[in-house]
Amino acid sequence: MPPLGGWSWGARPGAPPAAAAALAPAGSLEVWVPERLTFSLWDYGVFGLMLLISTGIGLFHGLAKGGQKTSEDFFTGGRRMSALPVGLSLSASFMSAIQVLGVPAEAYRYGAKFLWMCVGQLLNTLLTAQLFLPVFYRLGLTSTYEYLERRFSRSVRLCGTVQYVVATMLYTGIVIYAPALILNQVTGLDIWASLLSTGVICTFYTTIGGMKAVIWTDVFQVVVMLSGFVAIIIRGVLLVGGPARVLSIAANGSRVNLGDFNPDPRSRYTVWTFLVGGTLVWLSMYGVNQAQVQRYVACKSEREARVALLVNQVGLFCIVSSAVVCGLVMFALYKDCDPLLAGYISAPDQYMPYLVLDIFATSPGVPGLFLACAYSGTLSTASTSINAMAAVTVEDLVKPRLPALSPRRLTLVSKGLSFIYGTSCITVAALASLLGGGVLQGSFTVMGVISGPLLGAFVLGMFLPMCSTAGVLGGLGAGFALSFWVAVGGTLYPPSAAAMGVLPASGELCPLYNRTAGANSTVLLGPLPTRQETPAPARPAIVGHFYAISYLYYGALGTLTTVLVGVLLSSLPGLTKGRRPPVGLLWRDIVKQTSSVSPTGTKTPGEEPPGKAEAPQALRGRTDREDSLPRDPPEPGTATDLLLRETHV
Repeated sequence: MPPLGGWSWGARPGAPPAAAAALAPAGSLEVWVPERLTFSLWDYGVFGLMLLISTGIGLFHGLAKGGQKTSEDFFTGGRRMSALPVGLSLSASFMSAIQVLGVPAEAYRYGAKFLWMCVGQLLNTLLTAQLFLPVFYRLGLTSTYEYLERRFSRSVRLCGTVQYVVATMLYTGIVIYAPALILNQVTGLDIWASLLSTGVICTFYTTIGGMKAVIWTDVFQVVVMLSGFVAIIIRGVLLVGGPARVLSIAANGSRVNLGDFNPDPRSRYTVWTFLVGGTLVWLSMYGVNQAQVQRYVACKSEREARVALLVNQVGLFCIVSSAVVCGLVMFALYKDCDPLLAGYISAPDQYMPYLVLDIFATSPGVPGLFLACAYSGTLSTASTSINAMAAVTVEDLVKPRLPALSPRRLTLVSKGLSFIYGTSCITVAALASLLGGGVLQGSFTVMGVISGPLLGAFVLGMFLPMCSTAGVLGGLGAGFALSFWVAVGGTLYPPSAAAMGVLPASGELCPLYNRTAGANSTVLLGPLPTRQETPAPARPAIVGHFYAISYLYYGALGTLTTVLVGVLLSSLPGLTKGRRPPVGLLWRDIVKQTSSVSPTGTKTPGEEPPGKAEAPQALRGRTDREDSLPRDPPEPGTATDLLLRETHV
């Protein structure tokens, strides 16, 4: 109904339903107050079923066929996994509830240009398959940071391990807490019940089932995530009036903006932000991150691992594109009354749960599917991180100090570490409640500041033979310091909405008053009162604009700084000490080898390959004579055979 003098009577699609209004006495006019939206018993039932299935998968893989006999089985599934489940698991690993809730909100506020993230992910997949996968797979590593010891020294390995464990524990705790906080604010879902249920169940199936349980629960959780997105898209499109109508409204609202080539690094999302910053961020999370590398080295062959990365790309494209479409549908529904402007929600991350409870108010159980969708992302990320932290601790800290541990005892230690790390993440999640509203930004900041410099360290080791231990340590320190400085500055002095490129939202037709006359009631729609904008904090004169750069550039800043400082320090005469890199650890040497199957071999207890604590000394002690031995086919005992054998306990 067209407005009359700035006002209109009635309701509109997507507006809070009239039934949700608090009705005033007959014949009166009172301020319209929406009733708090909540989940029903059916919704909790759907959510509980998802948790039950995830637990069942963990039990099956933990108990079937005698469970895991070695730590290798626990951490890499015995290197016998096929491409499809590993690829879907890779997709789920960093698609946490933060992304499930955040990407649609970002598309709502910044437009469809978020789809360029898919191009950045594609570039990351191609670079990972070509540059990093051959190195980690052919060396048969369980811990990625073991490479840093072989290439440089034990101090570099420990530096990488400690950085990774601390960052991952903080990130995982925040990932567990953030969706609980958001859903509590919107729906009243008890925050501690959600924290404990997801944290305990995730720790349980990861501890019992190991990598196989993590991968297969990730597959199930990807299906749940996509199902939730599809249900929201179908229902929203029907309410708006069809796909063409959604696209038309989005275009009129400047949300179809794929051609944004603005070079300003302060703009939160542009084509360059995704192609440069986005690619390097995803490369740091997929190319060298323990959680991801541990998955693709679990494949039965290197070819299967490459296929898994391609499957991962398809999965990422489906998840990100579905989330972006949800954001556009949400804008089409709320084009005249933005829930954030109207005060129905208090933060952008609450758009999605509010939308679900609004459009599915008459469909019991469907909001529960979205709840399961959001928490599937949390479970997949948390289980990935717990298993990866246990793996690097066993490989980098336990085995070098206790080399005589039997395979069975090592497996028990691995499960115990998974339990400890899971409990620690729940504790961090509880402590995250003290952070107030900064948990979402904190999660991205933690991973961006740590992952970028570590990517630079691996680039120095694999591709620059002249880089020394002093160079990589100095580069890591400088990269971390700079990215940390900028991230803290950006948090203390956030850029303005105009600088970030936030698109305008409307509050011209929002429910303002409810009028009742006898048994009849009507809702009066009109423009929201003008709000007084809070002035932005004063910026430091020298670095004010530097703090305003897009958060996607934090990781790139750390990577480039680490590489540049590492090269510079390694070029100084007093720091190189004339040491040549060990044989067979540079990318150019490793890709010359042929690896078509998993690095396995038949070994007796006394025939251990130099792949663990003894690896650095053995590799340093190799002579040029060993490098000239026959490579095709490798004979038992040659250098190539030692490099390609399975990492055995």
